Amino acid sequence: MECVTFGESMVLFNPDSTGPLRYVHNFNKSIAGAESNVAIALARLGHEVGWFSKLGDDEFGRYIKAVIRGEGVDVSRASIDSERSTGLLFKERFAHVNPNVYYYRKNSAASNITTEDLDLDYIRSAKILHVTGITLALSHTARETVYKAIEVAKSNNVLISFDPNIRLKLWNIEEAKSIIMDIIKMTDIAFPGKEEGKLLLGTDEPKEIGRFFLNMGCKIVATKLGKEGCYIASRENEELVAGYIVEKPEDTVGAGDGFAAGFLSGILRNLNLRECGQLANAVGAMATLVRGDMEGFPTLQQVKKYMGIETHIDR
Repeated sequence: MECVTFGESMVLFNPDSTGPLRYVHNFNKSIAGAESNVAIALARLGHEVGWFSKLGDDEFGRYIKAVIRGEGVDVSRASIDSERSTGLLFKERFAHVNPNVYYYRKNSAASNITTEDLDLDYIRSAKILHVTGITLALSHTARETVYKAIEVAKSNNVLISFDPNIRLKLWNIEEAKSIIMDIIKMTDIAFPGKEEGKLLLGTDEPKEIGRFFLNMGCKIVATKLGKEGCYIASRENEELVAGYIVEKPEDTVGAGDGFAAGFLSGILRNLNLRECGQLANAVGAMATLVRGDMEGFPTLQQVKKYMGIETHIDR
């Protein structure tokens, strides 16, 4: 297995019109979840990837598992909780601004994941373990599960990839900062955003974010800068990698997960860090071209055409 990841995925209800939800009557159903987004994006780029979680013994849980499996991701380690429900997520859209998000996930099946749900050999088999701050925020047992997975991965030379993904609807910044900074000490590849740098370190300056995390023990820090691209810092080099301009983004949710997947794909393909950043920027940009959290992730051929590496023939 090239990459293993785990965390809560929810059924996403996306309104087909703008305005307050009380006036919306029709929704499109999809799935949402940072870790499954990364898994799906990596699978579309041609990688062998596994995702697991706990799902409710309900139609929503069966739907999530079927969708992720249908994208070519191994879901054999996902487990079923017969006593709890699968989480739900609703978006509320207004013109030209990011959507509001409403979670219905309290005491969900995934939030009750424990260390007993880990297949340790499965984690040992991976080249990369990807985790996010969202799972850390769900519950104490979910947090313990992340720590245990990282411990097993590190003891077996599996690279640790970490996206802080701070969600202040799930925990307060004081608790988030304490736990995330502790995880950073064990991280090999970190994917902070500028805003997260501000919350965690008091600065949104990419150079300072990169150097701070490197000093904490990270090997690579790829700071997400949106349309400006990313700033990559390693022990050997630092550089800004220009992004791609999307004139009219359809949906920015999932772009950061696409970025992480693109970067990890570059690592798995043994690209240099600049090339990893270019691929990450392109996948993240393409994610914004389509409404939905994961629908816009490209195949390797599609992203190469977008980057101008391959010629595109329309007809």
